[in-house]
Amino acid sequence: MIKIALALAPVFFALTFCGLQERLTGGGSNSNGTTTGSNSSSTSSGVSAEKAKLSAAQQAIVDGGTETKWDDQGLSWKLPASWKKMDVKKDSFNYQSPDNAFLLVNISTLGDNFPADISLKAYHEQALQQLKNGKYESVKMVEIDGLPGVEFVETMPEDKGGPRRHQWIAYRKYLDQTQQLNVMTSTRGNNFDKHTDDFTAILYSMKAVK
Repeated sequence: MIKIALALAPVFFALTFCGLQERLTGGGSNSNGTTTGSNSSSTSSGVSAEKAKLSAAQQAIVDGGTETKWDDQGLSWKLPASWKKMDVKKDSFNYQSPDNAFLLVNISTLGDNFPADISLKAYHEQALQQLKNGKYESVKMVEIDGLPGVEFVETMPEDKGGPRRHQWIAYRKYLDQTQQLNVMTSTRGNNFDKHTDDFTAILYSMKAVK
């Protein structure tokens, strides 16, 4: 089943970069898929992000999880004890459950003048369009450990044995570098519901060195 993880890679990058250039140079409507108020924050581009909030079941997963650090990037997640390392490098961090659910994280280093807020807004608008098109079942801006990002969950694939993803994309400054964080949890469509709470708990448990 390692082939599933390898097969995700081209889809992963196609998803994140498809159509972004046009959105970075264009305008676009304001977000209409986020909440505002005391439990939200805003980027400089005016997009609101709600604070990550766990359900009781998800909090229990975090509380019982094992802190798993990525020292090269100053990041960590709480993973179920049964999840094992697949491969960890400077810019990628991959873990796997016994039944082939995955945490796949990729770091992209960008130029100092990269318009991170504009890019984040573009991702959000693109994801909202995919929501309308039926590709995603949910889209929202979520702040995890102080970092606002776009969170989206794919609908069930036509082939239920194909991959289905729960993903979060954000930007940060780390060690004087502008980075894109692309954090994805995934498994087969027919295995996804079993891991719904696991995936949210893992994403929302992220801690980042500031």
